[in-house]
Amino acid sequence: MGDDIIIVDASYLEKFMRDVFVGVGVPPEDASVCAEVLITSDKRGIESHGINRCKPIYYDRIKAGILNPVTKFEVVRETMTTAVVDGHNGMGHAIAKKCMEMTIRKAKDCGMGMVVARNSTHYGIAGYYVLMAAEAGMIGVCGTNARPSVAPTFGVENMLGTNPLSFGMPTDEEFPFVLDCATSVTQRGKIEVYARQGKDMPPGWVIGSDGQTRTDTRQVLKDFSRDLAALVPVGGPGEDGGGYKGYGYSTVVEILSSALQAGNFMKALCGMSDGKPAPIELGHFFIAMNVEAFCELADFKKRTGDILRALRASRRAPGCERIYTAGEKEYEASLKTAHEGVPLPKGVRDEMVLMRNELGLTQYVFPWE
Repeated sequence: MGDDIIIVDASYLEKFMRDVFVGVGVPPEDASVCAEVLITSDKRGIESHGINRCKPIYYDRIKAGILNPVTKFEVVRETMTTAVVDGHNGMGHAIAKKCMEMTIRKAKDCGMGMVVARNSTHYGIAGYYVLMAAEAGMIGVCGTNARPSVAPTFGVENMLGTNPLSFGMPTDEEFPFVLDCATSVTQRGKIEVYARQGKDMPPGWVIGSDGQTRTDTRQVLKDFSRDLAALVPVGGPGEDGGGYKGYGYSTVVEILSSALQAGNFMKALCGMSDGKPAPIELGHFFIAMNVEAFCELADFKKRTGDILRALRASRRAPGCERIYTAGEKEYEASLKTAHEGVPLPKGVRDEMVLMRNELGLTQYVFPWE
């Protein structure tokens, strides 16, 4: 770990973020949800979507007037198994958690449930919401569209978002199966982490308007908004590496996140209007399948665990010490952060100091000061 990294207790960071959200006008209950989602990302080793995002994605947008700190959660259409929710540009974490809670209730009653949201905002890691379903003994599926930053196969224009697609399934192990992946090779948040560290990106993540790979991290972040750079879908540019698969899955997420709830999509999510910052009105979808509507929960957990254990026990490639299954690394990271804390680079620490000072949160004297 680099010399500029300081380890800080996760509960301390969660409390700080909650107070920051309250300080910019988020009601305490919703502020607790927002902080919990963000710290869950840090605890699971996903540094791109934790406290790293607190200032640029939420704090700054609330202060700019393009994100409503007080969330109006409106159900505009509903059946026994489905619902459409309007979030009115409120806090995406609070909107998404309520949507998944509603989805789980419907699945308990009817076997399956699906809720879609429109006019929502960035909701953190999709994995948080499918974990909710897995902990309820259900299979959870979740996805969201995002600001355009990904080019379609054979294209160079940023049309689609990173559009994560996430699955969560209960097992008989200490942790559930959780697959939470962008449908692009990487996502903007990871590039932001590289920029904070002053590092170039690996080739193959981003292409320029000439179709050539880009590695100049900080300039790429500027060029995204100017249509001079774009992420590539899972599989890479072109078809040889299977990039059309990532492109196709990303399009599925876009349709389910927008067309199904009559919401905005692709270029309408650029965050600009008449040259000025504007709300990024995202759409999400949430699905829950009650395992006990299909089979005994204990049997499902056992068979799912058997599948995962068989994969991990299969023959390894030369030089490779271990095979993982989805959610395993994140679980192990959560054990480590619970014991040691969350690593904070200097850039994030500086942002924490700035937010503390601007909000007058004088009760915080940070460990590195």
